[in-house]
Amino acid sequence: MYAVVFYSQRGMSELVNSGRYDTHDNFTVVIQPFFRNVFLPVLEDGRPDHLTFFSVDCFHFSERGHAEMAIALWNNMLEPVGSKQNYNNFTYDRSKIHCPTKEHPFIFTQINSVSGADCPTDTIPAWAAAVLAVGGLIIGWIITWIIFYYRERKNRKRNKTTEMNGTKF
Repeated sequence: MYAVVFYSQRGMSELVNSGRYDTHDNFTVVIQPFFRNVFLPVLEDGRPDHLTFFSVDCFHFSERGHAEMAIALWNNMLEPVGSKQNYNNFTYDRSKIHCPTKEHPFIFTQINSVSGADCPTDTIPAWAAAVLAVGGLIIGWIITWIIFYYRERKNRKRNKTTEMNGTKF
């Protein structure tokens, strides 16, 4: 069973690290390896405390298990590729939640994890997006109005000629 897991993880890593998903500015795939090595806490008698973190079917996560996985995933996304934590120790400690820093206020990807890569410097001001959105709406309304105006004008012209044709003696 471990061989199947190992080879599937290795195949996934090779696929993601091939660069196939790093060709666009707006999409990427990053492996979050926090679940690669899992350490379950043990009970006082030495048995693993699996019922605290897993449901009674021992496969699905419990509420506490979901919380632990969410914390681990969040922390993993805030770590550079190549330096990601590949284990989770299920401590249910809220103080272990990481926050973005001023130096790196973003989720790390393969591209921005490269040494020397920092926050993008060519950012668009927030007001520019609002101005473009409002401008686009106004232009859309004008074009729509012009289309309907000329369509109505054409219909009126057609109705006027039909009306005059009906008045002949």
